[in-house]
Amino acid sequence: MKIMIASDIHGAAGFCEQMLAAYDREQAQKLLLLGDILYHGPRNDLPEGYAPKEVLAMLNARKEELLCVRGNCDTEVDQMVLEFPILAEYCILYVNDRMIFATHGHNFNEKNLPMLKKGDILLHGHTHVPVCRETDHYVYLNPGSVSIPKEGSWHGYMILEEGLFTWKDLDGTVKQEFSFH
Repeated sequence: MKIMIASDIHGAAGFCEQMLAAYDREQAQKLLLLGDILYHGPRNDLPEGYAPKEVLAMLNARKEELLCVRGNCDTEVDQMVLEFPILAEYCILYVNDRMIFATHGHNFNEKNLPMLKKGDILLHGHTHVPVCRETDHYVYLNPGSVSIPKEGSWHGYMILEEGLFTWKDLDGTVKQEFSFH
């Protein structure tokens, strides 16, 4: 199965539209959103093209294709207008006998690890910075941000297919890869 992974849309309609165009181009079966969908949050400036009602309409139209975890900017009010579940703290995927613990990153992160066994993957957004870091115990991966990239990174997403994680910008240019088997 091919899964697209993205985080931190923050209500930016133009970047959400580009993300969905990338999803179509990638021909992924699911889109895993790692939170912070509609609201920009008090620590961020308004992203370019801030239009949360447009974002919710675009995502609701694809509700059968979405998996989502709750970000620190996502609330029960957001769930009232989104037609797919967004309030789960985390989701767990298994690929090639490895657990992928997918969360937003504001609660579970490298400073507060979830239950990971050796070789498992911690996958989260929140920082707006793409990361691929192997430790002696786990692997930490972050797709960066769709709308508000930080630390000189790009507007982007990740693809997971057959044990290969690929970071791409919204135009589809490969930025980094990580493989596990």
